[in-house]
Amino acid sequence: MRRPPLLHVPPRVVSAWEDSGEQVFVVRNEHRQHSLWPDFAQTPTGWVRVFGPATAEDCRAYVARQPPGRDYRTSSNS
Repeated sequence: MRRPPLLHVPPRVVSAWEDSGEQVFVVRNEHRQHSLWPDFAQTPTGWVRVFGPATAEDCRAYVARQPPGRDYRTSSNS
């Protein structure tokens, strides 16, 4: 009797957008665009930490209170 093949289940990846209890920061670039960034990772070049560390929920609330940033797709000639 043949056995069914084993299924490979990859480990679950936790993202900063989930409320996993991990601390995250809000980072902002020169165009005032915001992103959530994990506490353990180095801040990317061109971005600065502006809020946190805090929960992802608190960071999303902070971003929601900020004025919108410039759309990167907007032409610089307009």
